[in-house]
Amino acid sequence: MKALIAGLSLLLLGGCASNGQAPWETLTSTASCGKLNSDQQLAMNLADDMAKDGKLHASLANLQNLPDNLADVRLRKAKVYRLLGRSEAEPLYRSLLGSCLAAEAEHGLGQLAAAKGDNGLAQAHLQRAARLSPTDEKIRNDLGVVYLNQLRVEDAKFEFLTAIELRQGDQLAAVNLVTLLIYQDDWSRAAELVSRLGLSPAQVTEAQARAEKLKAPARTGPAVAAQVAAVTPPTLQ
Repeated sequence: MKALIAGLSLLLLGGCASNGQAPWETLTSTASCGKLNSDQQLAMNLADDMAKDGKLHASLANLQNLPDNLADVRLRKAKVYRLLGRSEAEPLYRSLLGSCLAAEAEHGLGQLAAAKGDNGLAQAHLQRAARLSPTDEKIRNDLGVVYLNQLRVEDAKFEFLTAIELRQGDQLAAVNLVTLLIYQDDWSRAAELVSRLGLSPAQVTEAQARAEKLKAPARTGPAVAAQVAAVTPPTLQ
C-alpha cells in the first residue's frame, strides 16, 4: 500500500510540471536569445503591463503561455517570482548566467541577496552586473544601496551620482543619495538635491527615516539591509 501511495504521489507531482516538462529540464536547457514572434511579443507586452499595474499573478500566468527556452521569458518570470517572494526566481536567474542576459541575471541575483541581508554576496553579483552593463542606472543604483548598507559612503555616493547622471531625474537614486547626505548630516546638499529633482515631502521623510536607521545599526541589526535597500521598483523593463 505504501508503495502504491508513493507511486501515485510521483504521478501527481509530475502532472504539475508546465507543458509536460520537469522543472529541471527548463532550467538546464540553453536560453535562446532569438526574437519573439508577433503573438509572443503581444503576450509579453500584456504581461509587462499587468506587472506595472501590480497584477503580478496575472502577469506570471501570461508568461507561462510562452516558451520556457526564450531568455526574455525566463528573465521576466524570474523578476515576477522575485517580487512575489518565490524561490523559483533564483534558479531562473542562474539559468541566464553566461547568456545574452547575463547582466540582468547577475542583477537579479544581487537583488535577491540584498533582500536576504547578504550584502557581501549582493555586492559580488552587482559588481559583475555593472561590469557587464555599466550604463544601466538600475544596476548602479542597487550597487550603491549595497555599499550604503555596508557604510561604504563614498562608493555608494559614486554609484548614486552615476545612476542620476545616466538617467536624468531618476528619483529612486535621488532618494538614496538624499538618504546618504542626511546620514552625513549634509543637510544643505540634501536640500539642494531635493529642490533640483523635485522630490516630495514623503520621499524626504522616507530618506530621513532610512538615514536614522543607518546611524543606529546596533538597534536595527540585520533588518537594516532589507529596509534600506530601495532596489528597482516592480517594473519589468
